[in-house]
Amino acid sequence: MAKIEQKQVVVNEIKEKLEKAASVVMVDARGLTVDQDTVLRKQLREAGVDYKVYKNTMVHFAIQGTQFEGLDQYLSGPSAFAFSYGEATAAAAILNKIAKDAKALEFKAGVIEGVVYDAEGMKLVADIPSKDVLLSKLLGSFKSPMSSFARVIDQIAKKDAAAE
Repeated sequence: MAKIEQKQVVVNEIKEKLEKAASVVMVDARGLTVDQDTVLRKQLREAGVDYKVYKNTMVHFAIQGTQFEGLDQYLSGPSAFAFSYGEATAAAAILNKIAKDAKALEFKAGVIEGVVYDAEGMKLVADIPSKDVLLSKLLGSFKSPMSSFARVIDQIAKKDAAAE
């Protein structure tokens, strides 16, 4: 297979991932120990996130004309890419958690649902709780007033029943 055809295979692989992805996070993972990298990859895999190192030139060609085109300006130096397909902030949250212990792991940039974030923006996004956590908090806040109301109605009904 010619060299250009081999590169086209990689570009097509990246394009396929981008078509399905809700978000892509770029990190510089130089300096991670083998143990740290193993833990990182395991947690990402369990969350349904693809994590892979690609050459910047391959990514450059793959992102052209997509919502991820804004990453082009950050394509310098070694880059690893985390593709989230379900929960858009899953990769950022896991990477941020690992980065707190592994100082060598640094955010470079990311795109979440079409919005490009720099390294600082990705750290802020990573601190946002997942959709499931936010929904459970919302439902919990609804539940408390409703249960109080139900107890009051129950007491009124018992009082009326006792009076009859």
